[in-house]
Amino acid sequence: MTHAANFRALLAKDEMIVAPGAIDGITGRMVAAAGFPAVYMTGAGTSMALGYPDYGLITMTEMVANARRIVDASDLPLISDADTGYGNELNVWRTVQEFERAGVAAIHIEDQAFPKKCGHLDDKELASREDFAAKIRAAAAARRSEEFTIIARTDARGPAGFEEAIARGNLARQAGADLIFVEAPQSMEEVAEIPRRIDGPCLLNMVRGGKSPDVSIKDAQAMGFAVSIVPGLLLRGIFESCDRLLRDLAEDRFPPNRSSPGALFARFDAAEWDARRTAFRDPADGAERTAAE
Repeated sequence: MTHAANFRALLAKDEMIVAPGAIDGITGRMVAAAGFPAVYMTGAGTSMALGYPDYGLITMTEMVANARRIVDASDLPLISDADTGYGNELNVWRTVQEFERAGVAAIHIEDQAFPKKCGHLDDKELASREDFAAKIRAAAAARRSEEFTIIARTDARGPAGFEEAIARGNLARQAGADLIFVEAPQSMEEVAEIPRRIDGPCLLNMVRGGKSPDVSIKDAQAMGFAVSIVPGLLLRGIFESCDRLLRDLAEDRFPPNRSSPGALFARFDAAEWDARRTAFRDPADGAERTAAE
């Protein structure tokens, strides 16, 4: 089963899909090891991993390359940020096909003007409704497999209000989006209204410290969301751990060793790679060398 088909099978179940955010192969592997059914590639995290803020500075090819690494490392269905589609409908067409070729299960495309910025920042600029709908139509037509999931994200709540965000979500659904992602609702009431008023399955972005209220996984599922992504959980943890460890190192304090190099490599299938060292040798060759010695 392909990752796209696996993701569709998960969507068909009653249980909400929870996809923690990953920024690379290490964090993707850790999400898989923790038992989650899917993983999310955060555009903000990818941008920061390359040394930039989430201001639309990363190219489509850089995003696809990172998505491919996470897919290969985690072997989970990957939902990926695809920003604005990186241009007009022609660019969206290529964007969809590049992510699909990389083994990604789903992407979301948003209605910000380019260059975009993080959905939980102020002063976002919107593309027109017509441009947004055209991009979603192009995305739906470009995929080679109907199992590849197109998610339409609207950032209209901040610059244009909640009603415009709902209208754009339903417009995108009519244009062919499989899931709708209303970014940055600003109250618990608005969060609850999204799955009630959108004509189709919805995704919730769980961003602590952002524009949206804190929602538990249990409450999000009870509200009717099909998918929740948690993009910043591991990213924030990395920052906090690195700050603490480097501060300790500067003061000549080392944490106790909890994992040897071998134990760390074991989390990346070292035993399977060790078996391959001799798996393709002819046993007769070894016997001849022993006899000669």
